[in-house]
Parts: sequence; structure tokens; C-alpha cells
Amino acid sequence: MEPSTMLLTILTASICLYYFILSKLSYFERLKIPYVRPLPLLGNMAPFVFRRMAHVENVQRMYNLFPNAKYFGIYDFVTPLFVIRDPDLISTIAIKHFDNFCDHRNFVNETLDPIASKNLFGMRGDHWREMRKLLSPSFTSSKMKMMFELMCQCAENFVNYVVTQSGETGKTYNMKDLLSRYSNDTVATCAFGISVDSFKHQNNEFFLLGQKAMTFDTALSFKFFMHRNFPTLAKLFKLRMFGPIIEKFFCDIVSTTVKIRDEQGIVRPDMIQLMMETRNKNTGPDFDINEMTAQAFVFFLAGFDTVSAAMCFMTNELGIYPDIQSKLREEINNVLRQTNGKPTYEAINSMKYLDAVVNETLRIYPIASFLDRVCVKETKLPPATPDCEPITLKPGDSVWFPTYSLHRDPKYYPQPDKFDPERFLNGKVDNSVYMPFGIGPRICIGNRFALMEAKVMLFYLLSRCDLEPDVKTRNPMVLSKQNFILTPDTGFWLKIRARKSKTPVTQVLSNGQN
Repeated sequence: MEPSTMLLTILTASICLYYFILSKLSYFERLKIPYVRPLPLLGNMAPFVFRRMAHVENVQRMYNLFPNAKYFGIYDFVTPLFVIRDPDLISTIAIKHFDNFCDHRNFVNETLDPIASKNLFGMRGDHWREMRKLLSPSFTSSKMKMMFELMCQCAENFVNYVVTQSGETGKTYNMKDLLSRYSNDTVATCAFGISVDSFKHQNNEFFLLGQKAMTFDTALSFKFFMHRNFPTLAKLFKLRMFGPIIEKFFCDIVSTTVKIRDEQGIVRPDMIQLMMETRNKNTGPDFDINEMTAQAFVFFLAGFDTVSAAMCFMTNELGIYPDIQSKLREEINNVLRQTNGKPTYEAINSMKYLDAVVNETLRIYPIASFLDRVCVKETKLPPATPDCEPITLKPGDSVWFPTYSLHRDPKYYPQPDKFDPERFLNGKVDNSVYMPFGIGPRICIGNRFALMEAKVMLFYLLSRCDLEPDVKTRNPMVLSKQNFILTPDTGFWLKIRARKSKTPVTQVLSNGQN
């Protein structure tokens, strides 16, 4: 190619790229709605990219700029997003007009991660509806009751380990490691029907692969953002989220488990069994091994990392606030007396203060700091502000519901940064502004499982141990500026001390008789 031709080509490409970016960045200006002025390529994510503030704090900063707007515009790098900050409009989009906003933006490429890409979160349209319908029976209250005993066994094993290790003098723990092991064991037995003791066998394959798949370090965060914002480049550079080793491991486990159970007629109260039963009743599309593996895989990933992180925040708050911890322990002791030391599914589910502690933690530190939807049908939105005009969202437009920001808005929660479980006991919480697991038909399908897993852990742990701050415990907490997920910059650290009685249940019972 002639030098002059090459120069002309480069110049033409540069001009086209410039006008493409310019047209993207002027999108909200043309619509005449409030927006935060972006930077080329980085959009409004520069404070996070350059690690000046955490991702959720960056979104909250922009949220606070428009207190009187129903929605405003931001740029997730080059992708324009409509951030909906009005609860009524959120309910309209997520529930009333759900069919117009039924999809998520997937973060897994179908070609690069063929099994993982079939996960329920990333499915769209009718395929999502069919899979949700198939899986929903696996997460009913009756099914959770079946899994309850399995969870209790994992929790008891976890607490026995901690009590033996820490003793009455106490020991400082990395709570993320500790609770990831409990989550690992719980999901392994409840989803896959495999007994794994991650405390006795520290380097078991289930735990190591969970760490590898879900440790949101800089590399994994980078791949996540590339797939969300620059999917073509991610595919070009073959940036796999999980890789063939992890997919093969879970595919082998599911296929082997299903084969053995089919041949030997084994029945077990876990997710594999429930999916097998669904498969046998299914009259629609084939519910094959790959589909089953994809759902079990994403269930494992969510349980391993997301739920363990939520439990870390719960134990952290209880360690910092001993008065709240004492009040919760009193409720636990009452349940132990009423159940003769053997808590039941119904007893734990009826614990109001335990429920309030869990709910308040998820308010301050929601599992999903924002919720996304993709428009699939043209939809008219009301004016963003009184002086604006209505706008029409078109297929492909993306909206965000800023959960973290809404949960910390003083308009809805007085003293929003204060950890106060009592607010969930006085009936003053507006459920339309509380969405830690999502909202509408696409609410997290495993929310009952996650809540039960956390409540069982707290029940068993506090019945036998005290949680105390360590010198490494940060109060107030400083969020990491490196990860887009909610996590402290120095991790979760607490001292755990075994309570004086080695058999607290016996002590509780004897106290009740005196």
C-alpha cells in the first residue's frame, strides 16, 4: 500500500472513530435529559478506573447529583445507561412493563464459554422464561425445607472447626476464607450431592476451583468489563471468563452424578435431584446435561462467592456492634430452649430479629449493587424532570436500578449509614426501595436458599462463639477501589472466641429450668 493511501486510510478511520465516539457521548444531550458529562472511551468510569473511588461510590456520587430527577444518563465506558432513581418508575419498568425489559446484558460469551453462557442470568426472552419455569420448583419453601438438614450439618461442621481452633482465648480469622469454605460445603452438598469438608481437606478441588473461578481480582474484573462493554474485542482476544478446566470439572460431576442416580435409583434432597425430576416431567425443550451443568455451575458460583461475601458483611457488623450481637444471641438461646437444642426450619424462619439483622446488612451492602435491564420493545418514559419531555427507549437501550444508592438514600432510610436492624421491625421500610436480590420476575431465583444459608450459619456460630473486632478490622469500612464488587480494601478480619460452655445447648436448657 502506498504511504499516501495508508495515511489517508488511517485518517479516515480516525475521523470515523472520532465521530462514532462523539455521537455516542452526545446521546443524552440530544435527548435533553440530565446526564454526567463523560470522557472519551472511559465514559463516567474514570474515577473507578484510576482507583480514586469504589465503583458503587462513583455511581452514588452521580446519583446524588440529580435528587429531583426520575432518571439520568451515565456512560458505562462507551455504553449509555439510563439510571432510574425513582422507585415507582423502577417498579413500572421491572414489573408492569416487564415484557419490554425482560433481559440482562450477559457477561459470558457463548462461543468462548459455551456451558457457563447458558446460565439463567444471561438467558434472554423465551429461552429464559422456559428455563425459569423449569427451575422455579427447585427453590420453593418445601424444597428449602428438604435442604435445611444438609445446611445444618455443614454449619455444625464449620462451628466445630472454629471452636476447636480458636478456643476460649480466641483466634483472628480471614472471614472470607472461612465463610467461603462453609459456602463451598453447603453448595456442594445441596446442589451436587457431594459431601466436601473444606475445613478438614483445605485444598479440595471444589474449593480450589471456586477460588479460581470467582476471585474478582484485577484480571477477572478486567475480563468482566471487557465482555460487558467491549464484547467484540473480548471475543477477538479470546478472553474466557472461566476456561475449559473449570467447565469440564463441573460437567463431569453433573453427568456422572445423573448417570449413577439414574442407574441405581438414588434419590437425594439436592438441586441435581430436583433438576432430574424436572427433566423427567419436562414436555418442552430438552433439559440436557449441558443445561443442567450450566445452572448447577452458576448456582455454585453465586453460592461460593456472592453469598459468602454477604455473610462476611453480616458477621463484620455483628462483631463491631456487640449490643446487636447480644440481642441476636438472646433470640437464638430462646429458640434453642423451645426446640430442645435442635433448631427446626420453621423455628429459624420465624426469628424476627435474625431476619432483621440479615435484611439490614443486605440493605447497607446489597448483593447486587445495581440491577440492569435491556429494553426489547419501544417504551415511553415520563419526563426525567418537570422541565424535560417524555422520551422513548428503543430495543437495545440499557437501564440501571442503583440498588446501593437507593438503599443509602436518606429520603427512604433515615441515618442510612447506620447499622440499625430495628428499622425492619417497626414496619417503616418501603419494600419498593428494598431490592437486594432484584425486583420483578427476574428476582434472584436462589434468594430463599441464600437467606437460609446465611441464617443457619449465624444461628450455629453465635450459639457457640463470640465475634470481636481485630486490629485488622476497619471501622468505618473502606471499600476496595480495585474491584467492582462490594468488598473492603483490607478484607474481612474478626476474632472468634469460643464461649465458655463447650455444650451451650445444654447450658441454655439448664438455665431455662432454673
